[in-house]
Amino acid sequence: MELPVVNLKMIILAHWLLTTWGCLVFFSSYAWANFTILAVGVWAVAQRDSIDAISMFLGGLVTTIFLDIVHISIFYPRSNNITDTVRFGAGMAILSLLLKPFSCCLVYHMYRERGGMLPLHTGFLGPSQEHSAYQTIDSPEAPADLYAGREGKGHSPQEY
Repeated sequence: MELPVVNLKMIILAHWLLTTWGCLVFFSSYAWANFTILAVGVWAVAQRDSIDAISMFLGGLVTTIFLDIVHISIFYPRSNNITDTVRFGAGMAILSLLLKPFSCCLVYHMYRERGGMLPLHTGFLGPSQEHSAYQTIDSPEAPADLYAGREGKGHSPQEY
């Protein structure tokens, strides 16, 4: 399935707007959790090549999914005479919560584009996909002949 191309700035803007409206009902801890993660998202925009910034933003989005569920379930107004403003703010917080898994998919795609790898590799899923340019000292493979391509001959430096 091909994911749509969405700019990271648009994801942050949408969640900032929904979080601002959600703060009409849910204060303090809801605001701190969401605005802190949005600040990390701004860092990910500023550092276009940083894998750390985008991975922290992705981890923060996943964490705020859980935190938003807790905040909304604990602090949702229970009275019979809920005003339209409270209903609107709660609805925007719920809409933000519903959009976060989709945003996580898009941010994960951006994380992979920046060169990030899934850090959970246990070994029973098959061979590791990690490739390294380093060679261990006790490797049974012989090192490549660095002088093989020089003037079409495989001479050593002592023969020159």
